[in-house]
Amino acid sequence: MDGPKKVILRLIEIIVILSIGFLLTVNILRPIYKNFGIQFTGNIWVNWFGVSYILLVFYSLIVGLCISKESILFKQRLSSVLFWLIFIGSNYIVFIPFIKGENPF
Repeated sequence: MDGPKKVILRLIEIIVILSIGFLLTVNILRPIYKNFGIQFTGNIWVNWFGVSYILLVFYSLIVGLCISKESILFKQRLSSVLFWLIFIGSNYIVFIPFIKGENPF
Protein backbone atom coordinates (compact mmCIF):
# COMPACT_ATOMS: atom_id res chain seq x y z
CA MET A 1 0.00 0.00 0.00
CA ASP A 2 1.35 3.41 -0.83
CA GLY A 3 1.59 6.38 1.55
CA PRO A 4 -1.70 8.24 1.01
CA LYS A 5 -3.76 5.04 1.25
CA LYS A 6 -2.09 4.17 4.57
CA VAL A 7 -2.79 7.63 5.93
CA ILE A 8 -6.45 7.46 4.90
CA LEU A 9 -6.77 3.98 6.40
CA ARG A 10 -5.26 5.14 9.71
CA LEU A 11 -7.59 8.17 9.79
CA ILE A 12 -10.60 5.93 9.21
CA GLU A 13 -9.41 3.61 12.00
CA ILE A 14 -9.07 6.55 14.38
CA ILE A 15 -12.49 7.97 13.49
CA VAL A 16 -14.15 4.56 13.90
CA ILE A 17 -12.46 3.96 17.27
CA LEU A 18 -13.43 7.43 18.52
CA SER A 19 -17.03 6.92 17.32
CA ILE A 20 -17.34 3.53 19.00
CA GLY A 21 -15.73 4.96 22.14
CA PHE A 22 -18.28 7.78 22.19
CA LEU A 23 -21.19 5.37 21.77
CA LEU A 24 -19.85 3.11 24.54
CA THR A 25 -19.31 6.09 26.83
CA VAL A 26 -22.81 7.49 26.34
CA ASN A 27 -24.81 4.27 26.10
CA ILE A 28 -22.94 1.91 28.42
CA LEU A 29 -20.60 3.80 30.76
CA ARG A 30 -23.14 6.48 31.71
CA PRO A 31 -25.80 3.96 32.91
CA ILE A 32 -23.15 1.92 34.73
CA TYR A 33 -21.89 5.03 36.52
CA LYS A 34 -25.45 5.99 37.45
CA ASN A 35 -26.18 2.48 38.79
CA PHE A 36 -23.15 2.81 41.07
CA GLY A 37 -24.26 6.28 42.20
CA ILE A 38 -21.42 8.05 40.40
CA GLN A 39 -22.30 11.38 38.79
CA PHE A 40 -21.53 11.46 35.09
CA THR A 41 -20.79 15.18 34.92
CA GLY A 42 -17.76 17.34 34.35
CA ASN A 43 -15.23 16.60 31.64
CA ILE A 44 -17.05 13.74 29.95
CA TRP A 45 -14.70 13.95 27.00
CA VAL A 46 -11.92 12.68 29.29
CA ASN A 47 -13.91 9.50 29.87
CA TRP A 48 -14.68 9.32 26.16
CA PHE A 49 -11.01 9.44 25.20
CA GLY A 50 -10.16 6.98 27.97
CA VAL A 51 -12.66 4.46 26.62
CA SER A 52 -11.51 5.13 23.07
CA TYR A 53 -7.88 4.59 23.98
CA ILE A 54 -8.71 1.31 25.72
CA LEU A 55 -10.44 0.25 22.50
CA LEU A 56 -7.35 1.28 20.52
CA VAL A 57 -5.17 -0.90 22.73
CA PHE A 58 -7.44 -3.92 22.28
CA TYR A 59 -7.60 -3.28 18.54
CA SER A 60 -3.81 -3.02 18.37
CA LEU A 61 -3.37 -6.22 20.35
CA ILE A 62 -5.76 -8.19 18.16
CA VAL A 63 -4.41 -6.90 14.87
CA GLY A 64 -0.76 -6.75 15.93
CA LEU A 65 -0.57 -10.18 17.53
CA CYS A 66 -3.08 -12.20 15.52
CA ILE A 67 -3.86 -10.72 12.13
CA SER A 68 -0.94 -8.64 10.93
CA LYS A 69 2.14 -9.95 12.73
CA GLU A 70 4.59 -8.42 10.25
CA SER A 71 3.22 -4.87 10.44
CA ILE A 72 5.90 -2.42 11.56
CA LEU A 73 3.26 0.03 12.84
CA PHE A 74 1.75 -2.45 15.27
CA LYS A 75 5.16 -3.78 16.38
CA GLN A 76 6.31 -0.26 17.19
CA ARG A 77 3.02 0.61 18.84
CA LEU A 78 3.00 -2.47 21.07
CA SER A 79 6.63 -2.02 22.09
CA SER A 80 6.22 1.68 22.97
CA VAL A 81 6.46 2.58 26.65
CA LEU A 82 4.33 5.71 26.15
CA PHE A 83 1.59 3.61 24.52
CA TRP A 84 1.33 1.46 27.67
CA LEU A 85 1.62 4.38 30.09
CA ILE A 86 -1.30 6.11 28.40
CA PHE A 87 -3.21 2.80 28.58
CA ILE A 88 -2.63 2.69 32.35
CA GLY A 89 -3.82 6.30 32.60
CA SER A 90 -6.92 5.51 30.56
CA ASN A 91 -7.79 2.61 32.84
CA TYR A 92 -7.34 4.90 35.83
CA ILE A 93 -9.69 7.48 34.32
CA VAL A 94 -12.41 4.96 33.49
CA PHE A 95 -12.25 2.62 36.49
CA ILE A 96 -11.10 4.71 39.48
CA PRO A 97 -14.60 6.20 40.00
CA PHE A 98 -15.79 2.72 41.00
CA ILE A 99 -13.19 2.64 43.77
CA LYS A 100 -13.55 6.26 44.92
CA GLY A 101 -17.31 6.41 44.38
CA GLU A 102 -17.08 9.68 42.47
CA ASN A 103 -15.88 10.92 39.13
CA PRO A 104 -12.56 12.75 39.67
CA PHE A 105 -13.10 14.88 36.59
